[in-house]
Amino acid sequence: MQLNLNADLGESFGPWPMGDDQRLLTIVHSANVACGFHAGDPSVMIKTINTAKTNNTSVGAHPGFPDLQGFGRRLMHMPPAELHSTVMYQLAAMDGLCRAHDATMTHVKPHGAMNNLACDDADTARTIAQAIAQYDRQQILLAPALSELAKAGEAEGLTVALEIFADRAYLASGSLVPRSQPGAVLDTAEACIEHVRRMIESQGIVTQDDQVLPTTFHSICVHGDNAHAVDTAAALAEALTHDGHDLLPLPEMRI
Repeated sequence: MQLNLNADLGESFGPWPMGDDQRLLTIVHSANVACGFHAGDPSVMIKTINTAKTNNTSVGAHPGFPDLQGFGRRLMHMPPAELHSTVMYQLAAMDGLCRAHDATMTHVKPHGAMNNLACDDADTARTIAQAIAQYDRQQILLAPALSELAKAGEAEGLTVALEIFADRAYLASGSLVPRSQPGAVLDTAEACIEHVRRMIESQGIVTQDDQVLPTTFHSICVHGDNAHAVDTAAALAEALTHDGHDLLPLPEMRI
């Protein structure tokens, strides 16, 4: 099976570090880089782009709500035109820095509360998908499996890579368990590997109450801001390779 490992990176800000991007970028195959609205800044973006390029890791934009203090995890209700502009602005910033440093922006993955809202709300999903399509229809949309965002991307004619999360538990609806609830985040590499293997074997999302929601998927996310992100990503990559899967950057996959 062809699979992609992705991580949300470039989320440091000025002197404030977030995660171990240098090591994680030697393991994952695609990087979703913060664009300065929920985290990151121009210098961090450039550093992350250059490190990804050195490691042959594909680079994508990771747009979020303008919420630095809340790390983009607080819900914001933006009028469609404002949301559209907010997404396009961040794509243009990331794409421009990539071009200036001989790199290519290949995909888009919304962040945090923006992503969560787009998973459930068809209007929000449509606005985000339209913004991506208007900016560049060649961009791959990395969207959670079984989400409204994935449906909207397909409706706009975008190539949609369906994503599952190695380190997050799922509700019976297919949504992620809110971080405020116990058990929402899987906190060991072993638990993450078991979770992913069960989803591969079941050919679907395995929920917190052991239901299986059938779906295809292409990419597996390991959150870069988790304390054990590097160890989890390395162990997961090793386990998947051992199981016979081909691990590839998003642009090299058959989607």
